[in-house]
Amino acid sequence: MTNKKKKTIKTILRTSLLVLAALIVGFNVYAINAAHLAGNAVPMPFGVGMAVVLSGSMEPEFSAGDLLIVAEQDSYEVRDIIVFQDGRMSVTHRIVAMDEEQVITKGDANNVEDAPISYDQIKGEVVLKIPYVGHIVNVIKTPIGTIVIFGLAILLVELSFRKQKTSDQKELDQIKAEIEKLKQEQASET
Repeated sequence: MTNKKKKTIKTILRTSLLVLAALIVGFNVYAINAAHLAGNAVPMPFGVGMAVVLSGSMEPEFSAGDLLIVAEQDSYEVRDIIVFQDGRMSVTHRIVAMDEEQVITKGDANNVEDAPISYDQIKGEVVLKIPYVGHIVNVIKTPIGTIVIFGLAILLVELSFRKQKTSDQKELDQIKAEIEKLKQEQASET
């Protein structure tokens, strides 16, 4: 692989890393504002959001630490697993009964049903489970986690730039040495 291709790949990787870090920081700022200012436990930009399972109330379907991808739906049915907002918390339970005005949910591992909720409390239906990733998301969502991610991204980019600069300097020094050698050869011929 040529040096030019290597440089291009490194530039793409650096840019991608910075974009990823910016997206993580931006989403965290959005989520923190939504949670603290608007009281929205599960922000749903573009109708999709994520929730982290915090308890074992849905065992064995979901375990604490699983990351759930949630999507808004036009309608819900009995047996759907939904995420709904209860005060400032999000809850992930299964619909066990419903009528035109309210929905009754229950955790699979719980013995009793939850208090009825209104349809407007429902954030969406669980469409995907990613085991254990919720632990990482919970760390990243903290202010310190966000700062660490952003700092690591900057550090990796900076180290990559330094390595590239060192490589470029070596290449430049070799070119200068070759020019000096050619000048000396030309001077000795005359």
